[in-house]
Amino acid sequence: MASFNDSIIETFRANDGVVGGHWEGKALVLLHHIGRRSGKEFVTPLVAAPDGDAYVICGSLGGAPEDPQWVANLEAASGPATIELGVATVIADYQVVRPGDPRWENLYGIWRDYWPDAREYEKKTTRKFPVVRLQIPPSA
Repeated sequence: MASFNDSIIETFRANDGVVGGHWEGKALVLLHHIGRRSGKEFVTPLVAAPDGDAYVICGSLGGAPEDPQWVANLEAASGPATIELGVATVIADYQVVRPGDPRWENLYGIWRDYWPDAREYEKKTTRKFPVVRLQIPPSA
């Protein structure tokens, strides 16, 4: 998975945040997060559904049975997240929203409607995917 993500990251950075192919016409962000056990910095490319002045990303991991590590890393972190959005690197406030939270259905719906693969991911697992709402600062 690392080499696949590395290829997406390289394309994203070489093309000012635009990644074609399967992601044509979709917004992506590069989420920087610190491993809660390793302390190592990771960068994860994620489909980011616009939500006003924010974006919604999802911990689907392609329908895998467990949440991706980046979700737990964000939950363990204190403070905002660093993301690359287009040509900008910004600090974004965020909220991890899990199923059961009253906001989850709306936020997950935004992401699900934006990313066509979501329905295929849902077929692969009984897990409900956590979502993260990234609040982008006005100057970004």
